[in-house]
Parts: sequence; structure tokens; C-alpha cells
Amino acid sequence: MATTQAAAQDSQTSVRLDGRILFRVSASADATSEQRATRVEQRLQALLPTLDNPAQARIVSSGSTRLVTVSGVSVATVTAEDAEDSITTLDVLAEEWRQAIEQELEVSRQQRLGFGGRFLAEIRGAIGTAFSITSESSGAVIPRVLAAGLILASFVLLARIVGWGMRQVFRRLRADKTLENLIRQLAYYMIVLMGLLIAAGALGFSPEAVVTGLGLTGLVLGFALKDILSNFVSGLLILAMRPFEIGDQIAIGDTEGAVERIELRATQIRTYDGRVALVPNAEVFTSRIVNNTADPVRRGNVLVTVGLGSDIRKISALLTDKAQSAPGVLPDRATSVRVEDANDETVVLNVSFWTDSRRSDFKDTSSQVRLAAIDVLISCGHLPPDPAMRRLELDDPAAWRRAFSAAPDPG
Repeated sequence: MATTQAAAQDSQTSVRLDGRILFRVSASADATSEQRATRVEQRLQALLPTLDNPAQARIVSSGSTRLVTVSGVSVATVTAEDAEDSITTLDVLAEEWRQAIEQELEVSRQQRLGFGGRFLAEIRGAIGTAFSITSESSGAVIPRVLAAGLILASFVLLARIVGWGMRQVFRRLRADKTLENLIRQLAYYMIVLMGLLIAAGALGFSPEAVVTGLGLTGLVLGFALKDILSNFVSGLLILAMRPFEIGDQIAIGDTEGAVERIELRATQIRTYDGRVALVPNAEVFTSRIVNNTADPVRRGNVLVTVGLGSDIRKISALLTDKAQSAPGVLPDRATSVRVEDANDETVVLNVSFWTDSRRSDFKDTSSQVRLAAIDVLISCGHLPPDPAMRRLELDDPAAWRRAFSAAPDPG
């Protein structure tokens, strides 16, 4: 019953005279409630200058309606819809309207006869009307806004509680963190969306109208929010296809680091220097991704340069043994040494080894292999050649000796 009465009041419009509310009218078959209220107000304003004596309002029956007249002029028509929405009978409502019109016309007439006359009375009436409309609108809208806000806040709180509960469950199950992140975010946004629909109902919008309106404006929103929607859809695809997982160390363009969070808008990466980078999901989805930790092991390479005259086979064998025993090198994976490059002065050896794929382990192990290579070169007496130094050798030293010995003594 209370809901029906509130809905009826929403479909009615107040009739005002100099800012004072007289009564409320409903929509009829040929006019809206706003149009009917405007016509009644215009007739009352037109009557005021012609009233020399107190107004006498009368009720005239006209079939299923009642007419309220003043000085023979029909001012307002009371319909069955008005009586139904006001939850009363037609005759009782007509009498209420008659009394209100008669009383308020007299008040307005006296104001125009008082200080300031008609000019000041109309100014006061316009100001009163503005405040009356604002007050009435606020009285109807503010409770709904507060109710909608309370509903939305409750659903957001519920979504966070559900997310916390799901996090505890997944923690005990030790499930995949990426799958957990997808399920938690979908559940969060579904609960918030449900709260938005219910909050829209509290504001007076039906859920069907909201969904229809979203469908009609979807194309416009798609163009206006294409980047946001693109990131959102890309985030769902990343969470569903899982090209990488939380904790993986990846490289996307110039950004490289460990994946900390995969949100529906952006992917959060902790770079190796401790900074946090938020990469839009649309960029992540369309870019070339290098996942350094997709496999638990990773091959590393260290280049060692020795002189051309060195014993390459002996140094290679020592490098293989020393690198294989270096800290961090996996003992179950073979370490090899190959000739990477050679010229007329140097030979470049490539020491290939296997280690854990995480960057910290990879960097530490690479450093240990380089130290092992230095130890081998020092023990063999073959330090890397200095490119700034060049050694010249004669093609025929004996011929040069004979030439110098045959030269005349300058003394």
C-alpha cells in the first residue's frame, strides 16, 4: 500500500500560487500532470487582477468529473484519476480543491493590495515558487539518493567481504593465483553491478529501463570509452588465456620485471630496480611478450676472449669443468664451450651453462661463471689480450741480421 501511494505521488505535479502549494494533479488522457498543473496556474494568475472582492469558488458536476469555477471561469477539473491517486472520492477531492483555491486566491489578492502592490507580490511569489520547487524536489530526491548510495555502499562492502572470503578459501586450496584473481574480480564486479541495478531502482528507474538504456547508449559509450573497454576486454582475455601468471618475470617492450597483479584495466609489473609499472592490458595483449620464467631453467652464455696462440682445447676443457662446478650451475644439465668467433689475433669462446630461470639466480650464476673463467685464464697464464697493444714479427729475421751486419760503420 505504501509503495502504491509513493508511486501515485511520483506521477502527480503540484499546483502553486505565489510559491504556495494548493493541491496536486495527475495525468489525464489528453495531458500530462505537468501540462495540467501549468494550465491551472495560468488561469489563477489571470484571475488575480480581476478580483475586486473575495473570490467565491464553486463546484460544477460534469459527468465523471468536477469543475472548480471562480466567477464563472473554469479553473480546475477534478478527474477520477486525481481522486484515485489521492486515495479519496471525487466529491471530497473537489471540495478540498475548491477550498484551497478560494483561500489562496484571497491571500494573493490581499498581498497585491498591501505594501508594494502587485509588483512586489509577484516578486515574492516568484521567489517563493523557486524555493518551493527546490524544497519539494529535494524532499523527493534526497531520500532516494541517500537510499541508492547506502545500497551501493552495502554491495561494495559485500563484494569486498566475498573477495576476502574467496582469498582465504583459495589460500587453503593453494590454487592457481591467476585463476583466483580472475574469479575474484569477476565476482566483485558482478556484485557491484547488481548493486548498481538495485540502486537505480531506488532512484525510481526500473532495472529493465536501465538495461535498455545501456543497450541504446552502448554504441556511443563504445566510441567514447573505447580505450577503457579495450583494456577491460583485454584483461579478461589475459586472465582467461593466461600467457603469463602472477610471479612470472616477463618483458613487454622496454618494461621488464615480475608480474604482481593482473587487473581488468592494467597489469602491474615490479621492475628489477624496484619501481612499479602499470601496463595497459590492451598493450599487453597486442605486444610481444617474453616470459623468462615460463620454464624453470634457463641457459646462459658467457663470452671469453683468448689470444690466437693459446692452447684452445686445453682452455676449453678447463672452462667446461670449472663452469660446471660454479655455484648456481645445474649439475644435471651439460655445460659446453664452443668457439664463437676467431680472427688473426683472438679467439672468442662461448661458455654455455644452465641455471634457474629467475633473474636473480641467472645474474648471480653468470657472475660465478665469469669468475671461474678468469681463474682458468690466470692459471693458464693466458690473460685476455689488450686490443691497444700490437706485436710485430719479422718475416725473415736472419735476412734482417745480415743486412744490419753488412751496413758500413758510420764512425
